[in-house]
Amino acid sequence: MGIFRMPSLGADMEAGTLVEWLIAPGDQVRRGDVIAVVETQKGAIEVECFDEGTVSELIAQIGQTLPVGEPLARIGEEQETDAAQPAPQPHAGKPAPAASVVVEPALPVPVGLAASPAARRTAQETGVDLATIKGSGPGGAIVLADVEATLKPGIKAAATGSMSEMRKAVAAAMQRSKRDIPHFYVSHDIDTQPVTDWLALRNADRLPVDRLLLVAVTLKAAALAATSVKELNGHFLDDRFVPSDDINIGLAIALRGGGLVAPALRRVDQMPIEQVMAGMRDLVSRARSGRLRGSEMTRGTLTVSSLGDRGATQMTGVIFPPQVALLSIGAPQSRPWVVDGTVCARQVTSFTLSADHRVCDGRQASKFLAKLAGILSKPEDL
Repeated sequence: MGIFRMPSLGADMEAGTLVEWLIAPGDQVRRGDVIAVVETQKGAIEVECFDEGTVSELIAQIGQTLPVGEPLARIGEEQETDAAQPAPQPHAGKPAPAASVVVEPALPVPVGLAASPAARRTAQETGVDLATIKGSGPGGAIVLADVEATLKPGIKAAATGSMSEMRKAVAAAMQRSKRDIPHFYVSHDIDTQPVTDWLALRNADRLPVDRLLLVAVTLKAAALAATSVKELNGHFLDDRFVPSDDINIGLAIALRGGGLVAPALRRVDQMPIEQVMAGMRDLVSRARSGRLRGSEMTRGTLTVSSLGDRGATQMTGVIFPPQVALLSIGAPQSRPWVVDGTVCARQVTSFTLSADHRVCDGRQASKFLAKLAGILSKPEDL
């Protein structure tokens, strides 16, 4: 099939570091298979294959930092005969660097070992073997605190700056967004008492880990609203708006060690609400253990960012390029509200839409928020 190259895992990505190979020469791969783990400034991302065939050569070496577009592996082609070429590597998934390639020494990372980006980076910098650590994160994943617990005080202090690269990446992406995208903002306070009451009924007999949350309902409602306002769902590429047929809702996730990522759920408008909630939990768990996939980081067409139940009541978000809109959810609050001519206490939530003025204006933004309010007024229809 050809050369598999370092993919772009975000609009601001320029290069990535190969952390793990999950394949070896001779393996059969199919489209969608996870074949490698690449570390970017925003964390460790599982890279999927877009070809089918037999792996004939692993070109990149563990520990190499390569620009987007550089060759990683050869798939589906016969390996050329070359006396100087290294022998095929064992199926352990981590070929030794070729003599002609100079790379920084990297600690071996067992295949399938789950560790957060911060944990991987700190272990690399301080010489800690991740295989010796028992993880305390979701699903037993190793998190930053687990690595720091093994360090001496002096080394620990030196490692506290390991997340600075994540903050730099977030800052660079948001600076680019504010510079290149003419943002405008429209806010709407919505009576979410119907959703609150509906969720209370749905969650009455559920264990805490199985309960539905307002943000899951909002993701589904936002996806449905986007079917009526197509100008907000898609990407701005090559000086023009490219609408998306799929509605893939990105979820802004704050990482425990600092930083922010926004992986996406695919076709949320077609999901039952329980599936949306399960998908959210899965994304949050894997984001915080450093096991997101490349497609999840790039397929988002509209992002939702929630401050949770105890956050501020309103937020104005910054759009994730190349998307053209972001919906921010404030914390619900009890407020006096007029219902059928009577003032009563209701649960009210402030929603703010950040939109790209190159592709839409206040009319479309207001229409979207009105659609959202209508959907949230009848959650039983979801």
